[in-house]
Amino acid sequence: MTRPRTLTGVCVALAAATAAMVWWLVPQTQHGAVDQRLAAGAAAAHHSGAPLRTAARPMEDSFFAARRAAESDHSADPLLVDGLRDTLEALLMQAQDDGAADPATLKQRLATLVGQHFPPALVVRALALAERYVDYRVALGQLRTPQDLTDPYALRESLEARHKVRQQFFDGPEHDALFAREADLDRYTLARLEIARNTQLTAEQRALALRQADNELPEARRAERAATTEHMNAAAQTAAFNAQNTDERTRHAARSAQYGEPAAHAMAQLDREEQHWQQRLDQYSQAQAQQGDGAALQRLRQQLFSNEEQQRIDAALVLRKLQPAASGSEKTSSGG
Repeated sequence: MTRPRTLTGVCVALAAATAAMVWWLVPQTQHGAVDQRLAAGAAAAHHSGAPLRTAARPMEDSFFAARRAAESDHSADPLLVDGLRDTLEALLMQAQDDGAADPATLKQRLATLVGQHFPPALVVRALALAERYVDYRVALGQLRTPQDLTDPYALRESLEARHKVRQQFFDGPEHDALFAREADLDRYTLARLEIARNTQLTAEQRALALRQADNELPEARRAERAATTEHMNAAAQTAAFNAQNTDERTRHAARSAQYGEPAAHAMAQLDREEQHWQQRLDQYSQAQAQQGDGAALQRLRQQLFSNEEQQRIDAALVLRKLQPAASGSEKTSSGG
C-alpha cells in the first residue's frame, strides 16, 4: 500500500514542533493524560523519589544562567546519552498501558519493564532515574500553563518555574542529557519573541538582535534550525504549487534548481503519494455518503487503505469538513 506521507504534512509537523514552545506544549498535550493520572497520586510520589547524587555537578540556579562553555562532562556516561528522555517516556507509556494509574503503582511496573529498555549494567541506575522522572512529571503537572503563550514575561516566568522543578529531581549531567536540547530552543524562542515585542527597537537594532540570538544557539541547534527552515520553505512551495495546479515539469525544474535533483525526485514521489491518498479518500467518502457505514463500506475501507492508514481516515475526513474551500490536494494531508 502506498506510504501515507506527504511533503507538506511532514514539513509542517516538523516546523510546528520547532517553532512552538516545546518546553510547555509537549507535557500538556502529548503526555497530558499521563500527567493527570499521576497527579492523582502526587502525595505518594512525593515521598518515594530517589535522592539526588550529592557528588554530581548541580544544576544552575537559574534557567537563564550563562551557558557553560563545555557540556562534555556527561558524555562518557553510558546512561546519560542522546535520546535518554525518549527512552524514559517510552518506558513510562508502556507502564501506563499496563494499567498503572498512580505513581506508586507506576514505579512498580517500571521495575519490571526497565530491563526491556536498558542493558543489564544500567538497570539499577536507570530505574532510580525513571522513578525520579515520574516524580518530576507529577510536579510538572502542578505548574500553571501560561494563558498567553505569546507573552514574553509570562513565558520567562514559566520557564524559570519549570527549571526550579527540575532542580528538585536532577543534577547537572542528568539535566543536560534529558533537557539541554529543549532548553536551548526554549531560550532561543523566547529571545526572538522578546525582540519581536520590543517596540523600542529600530529595524536595524531588531535585525542585529536576531542575529545575536542566532549566534548564541549552539552549533548543533543552528544546524537543526537551518534544516527546519528549509523544510518550511519546501512545504510553502508545495502548497503554492498545489494552489496553482502547477504541472510536474514546472515543479521539478523549480525544486531541482533550489534543492538539487535527488530532493526534487523525492518531492515528486511525495506529490504522487499525496494525490493517490486524496483520490482514495474521495472514493471512500463518496461511498460512505451513498451507502452509509455498513459492511460494504468496511470492505472498501480495507481494500483501499493499509492498517496504518485506516487509523487516520476519520481524522482526515473531519479535517476536510473544516476546510470546505480547499482543493482536493489541500483538503488534508495524509499525515505522519
